[in-house]
Amino acid sequence: MILTPSLRDAGWRMPAEWERHQATWMSWPSRKDTSFPDGDHHDRVLPTFIQMIEAITQGERLYLNCTDPEDRRYVESNVNREAQQNLVITDIPSVYPWCRDHGAIFVVNDESGGVAATSWKYNAWGGKYPEAFPDNDISTVMAKLLGLPEYDAGIVLEGGSIDVNGCGTLLTTESCLLNKNRNPHLTKKDIERYLIEYLGQEKILWLHDGIVGDDTDGHIDDITRFINTETVVTVIEEDESDVNHKPLMENYERLSRMTTEDGSPLNVITLPMPKAVITDGQRLPASYANFYIFNDAVLVPVFNDDNDELALHKLQECFADRKIVAIDSRSLVWGLGSFHCLTQQVPAGRN
Repeated sequence: MILTPSLRDAGWRMPAEWERHQATWMSWPSRKDTSFPDGDHHDRVLPTFIQMIEAITQGERLYLNCTDPEDRRYVESNVNREAQQNLVITDIPSVYPWCRDHGAIFVVNDESGGVAATSWKYNAWGGKYPEAFPDNDISTVMAKLLGLPEYDAGIVLEGGSIDVNGCGTLLTTESCLLNKNRNPHLTKKDIERYLIEYLGQEKILWLHDGIVGDDTDGHIDDITRFINTETVVTVIEEDESDVNHKPLMENYERLSRMTTEDGSPLNVITLPMPKAVITDGQRLPASYANFYIFNDAVLVPVFNDDNDELALHKLQECFADRKIVAIDSRSLVWGLGSFHCLTQQVPAGRN
């Protein structure tokens, strides 16, 4: 149900990721998480989480959902002293670590300077992972911990399925938001209305599909991202024999015809794709687009691939005023996600 007045009418908007943060939020990978099941792979991925925490806490506070005593001891023993000064370990339980999708999505009010949390239903990517259904409660607890007002949209939406320019334009994909495993009772226009009214948007841009191996049904954060109010980077697979070539080229062609909320043509910059990352016969959703923008820096996944250097160079040109921090993401992508999927920004506001 749309609020009256809606959040948009009351002056709320979802800010762009490059706007100032008061904090980042993450969830530690628990041993119940089938993305990184207990055993050798779970242990291999933990140092990557430590690297992420140490990088992000250089620029802002980091809230970490981590309730298991053994996990807490590991974190406290392995993050450096500087990181610990900006790290808050919460008592919020989580089954999966993908905080972008189970966490609150925050909005700001430019007139009052306030920050609020919007909550959306989380059904574990269309009901694929029932063991993760309890993570649906996390967004509400996040809002309470921060002492922020919470507005419940009441429909299924994951944070990784949307990206915004902060001025009223939102990017998403048909393959995810129009999938019958999300909100089968809603039309495309219905979904657009929720995005407009709860996240303060004016224009919704629809791409078609995501990359192979992405179990989210095509999240936007693996393919196309805003880097400023009129510019996106989008991944392209140049190898015509690769299964990703056709859908990514279709997305590129759509983007080249799109405009932002004020009618400005979208400026489109291309990023390469790494060569196919395959583990145990499974194609994994490796993509340079799954970067995370935080205060003063950008965390970029790399894959020990020939295209790593080119992707990093292009992103440094895009973010000339920020440091590019590259971390090997091969252990993370085995869990079918990377840095953007694992993080959720809390905007600074003016409170």
